Amino acid sequence: MGPCSVHVLLLLLLQALHTSAEDSEGQLACLCESLKCYGDTQCQGNRCFSSVKVSGDEVVFEHGCLKGSQKIRLLCSTTPSFQQAIYCCSENMCNSNITRSHLMSLLPLENEPAGEPVRYRVETLALFVLGPVVVLALLSVVSVLACRRLHHGHLQRLQEFDTEQGAIDGLITSNVGDSTLADLLDHSCTSGSGSGLPFLVQRTVARQISLVECVGKGRYGEVWRGQWQGENVAVKIFSSRDEKSWFRETEIYNTVLLRHENILGFMASDMTSRNSSTQLWLITHYHENGSLYDYLQRLLWRQGKPAIAHRDLKSKNILVTKDLRCCIADLGLAVTHFQADNLLDVGNNPKVGTKRYMAPEVLDETIQTDCFDAYKRVDIWAFGLVLWEIARRTYSNGIVEEYKPPFYDQVPNDPSFEDMRKVVCVEQQRPFIPNRWFSDPTLSALVKLMKECWYQNPSARLTALRIKKTLDKIHSSLEKGKES
Repeated sequence: MGPCSVHVLLLLLLQALHTSAEDSEGQLACLCESLKCYGDTQCQGNRCFSSVKVSGDEVVFEHGCLKGSQKIRLLCSTTPSFQQAIYCCSENMCNSNITRSHLMSLLPLENEPAGEPVRYRVETLALFVLGPVVVLALLSVVSVLACRRLHHGHLQRLQEFDTEQGAIDGLITSNVGDSTLADLLDHSCTSGSGSGLPFLVQRTVARQISLVECVGKGRYGEVWRGQWQGENVAVKIFSSRDEKSWFRETEIYNTVLLRHENILGFMASDMTSRNSSTQLWLITHYHENGSLYDYLQRLLWRQGKPAIAHRDLKSKNILVTKDLRCCIADLGLAVTHFQADNLLDVGNNPKVGTKRYMAPEVLDETIQTDCFDAYKRVDIWAFGLVLWEIARRTYSNGIVEEYKPPFYDQVPNDPSFEDMRKVVCVEQQRPFIPNRWFSDPTLSALVKLMKECWYQNPSARLTALRIKKTLDKIHSSLEKGKES
């Protein structure tokens, strides 16, 4: 909650308290005798009153009740005049004892000066002046304490997460000050973790990293190149509104035991406080070539590895290593499936994938969300689009196309869900295939492969294993061509 929101809340609370203080006497039962009583002999209000009004030869007597602090102050503080007088009291049925003669005695004689206005008591004035000030001061103190407690609790959440995962201070006895990242990760692998560093070592590493330059931005936040003891690392800083994605990706890396050359290497995760704000960090290996999306726009394609499926597969989520291999990144939407007990874990992230890469069954909302194979088929669709992006930037017969995203000529730059549904589901269109691709054996084979990833019926699409075997076959054909 920002400072402006806190101030607005304090003012609203102050106004409510001030109003409630003025009406704090509550409801009274009063004698009711007037045309406004509609036949009732009693009424409910904050004050009881009796009044007399003189109009010519007509004299009107009334008993009733008053509601609302402003109306009470206006009427009850009115000085008796030649035409009217009003008496107010604040006890149940207190106006029943007021007689007409008493009210008439309140009217001043014509030769007498008007009475002095009713004055507030000193105690009442002090309450009106000091009360709001005291309440405002108390609310300010409470709000400051609440903000500090909230910020402290936010930082404690990672510690609670560490405890749940079994991180105990006594388990970490080595000093990481003189270790390299390779040493720490090798120790992590041999100790059986298979993922990142132990939790307390993760936190130590995170707090020793210096941010050098911002290398990317997205809806999740920012990616920075950082340095730890002279070594480059990638620091993904999630925005506070995307905490679920940070927690999910941390959970995936720390519990699924991910350690593979084609998956972005995880090092550490930490919730830290910098510049008076909470930051959510995910620290991974740094790849200077950036994402496949960036690489395809800068250089011609040479050779790549197929990616793994993770529910938001696209060229921006595939990083290119120094030796031009590809590895998957951004597991914030990943789905896990445990074969032993057939448990499907989709996490607690309400976000969906990128609309441009969505499969038909996602766009028309017919996907079987309780079936793990359904998610794999969605990723196969997206993988076919990534193959198309790569093929456009492949140099053959002296020709190469400029980079364009899938469906660039069929939908706007930032397509809506409905834009994609119309093109993919209703019109059943697919990305354009240039004629030159069919004159090249490698590109022609890739065209056949990607088309088999784009079937409207999800169950008709290729499996990941079949794609791997086909790519291996294409690669073998390339190698034989080089030898001959």
